[in-house]
Amino acid sequence: MGAVVVLATMTLGAFAGVAFMDGLTDTSPFTSVVPDHGHTALVVGGIGAGGVIGLTLPMILFGMVRGSDQDPPVGPGSALLKVLALLVFGVYLLIVSVIASQVGWLLPQGVTTLVAVFALGFSWMPLAMVPWEKLGLRGVVGDRLGSRHRSDSQQAD
Repeated sequence: MGAVVVLATMTLGAFAGVAFMDGLTDTSPFTSVVPDHGHTALVVGGIGAGGVIGLTLPMILFGMVRGSDQDPPVGPGSALLKVLALLVFGVYLLIVSVIASQVGWLLPQGVTTLVAVFALGFSWMPLAMVPWEKLGLRGVVGDRLGSRHRSDSQQAD
């Protein structure tokens, strides 16, 4: 059941991100910043930001209500910090998509879309190397999966 909820919120988040970014480029002062051939780069950014937020937010919420003896539930303060970090990451992806859309001034739409996919796909790599544990932002998925799949003999070591 949890996997269905997470996949549904990820898909709905991606659609919401696309609708948000598409609406932002059509009816706002933001229109003059983005070239005509760069609109698809913003759509790619909306897919990325909405999908990541839709994927991770239910897992944080599930982490607040589920727990065991070895793995206690996530507290409200820690969950709020994780949600804020998630929103900052979503804004970061949207900013990268705006920067990638600027290639649309020089290149055709198909190439701009390709550049946006690679820019958004690889832009988070430096963020993956930050020692988030030292900042108090440990991952929900890695900690929970790692602690549940250990056997008793591995935990005793």
